[in-house]
Amino acid sequence: MTVLLVDVANTLGSRPDGWWRDRAGATARLLDRLALLPGREPAGPDGVPVPVTALVAVVEGGARDVAAPPGLLLVRAPGSGDDALVAAAAELAGDDELLVVTADRELRTRLPATARTAGPGWLLTAADRAAVDGQAADADQVQDRRP
Repeated sequence: MTVLLVDVANTLGSRPDGWWRDRAGATARLLDRLALLPGREPAGPDGVPVPVTALVAVVEGGARDVAAPPGLLLVRAPGSGDDALVAAAAELAGDDELLVVTADRELRTRLPATARTAGPGWLLTAADRAAVDGQAADADQVQDRRP
């Protein structure tokens, strides 16, 4: 059982797709993609399946007021997103494994010793695969309903 804790600003910044023109909109689109992960077992950064039981996303700045998609918990950072992520990691470190997604090396040094880390590229790939799997399942359901 694994809880994913996501540094949303860092994850957005990992792909130069114009997110800076509409940070809140880009954040909402990313969160919609990430909402596909809880309940799935994507291949982890080391190739071993990661049973995602929950996903907690830290949002900050202009994206702090985005709506939370069903199935995700948002931490709305009142100031520093890094500080909010570290505090959330301290609270979440416990019974379930904690996998923190960030490329920020300094931030990684502030996490609990039991937390594992992965980069945004891994998370985005896992979300992309979940979306493709979901589309394939939807197509199968449509075919099953045909006479």
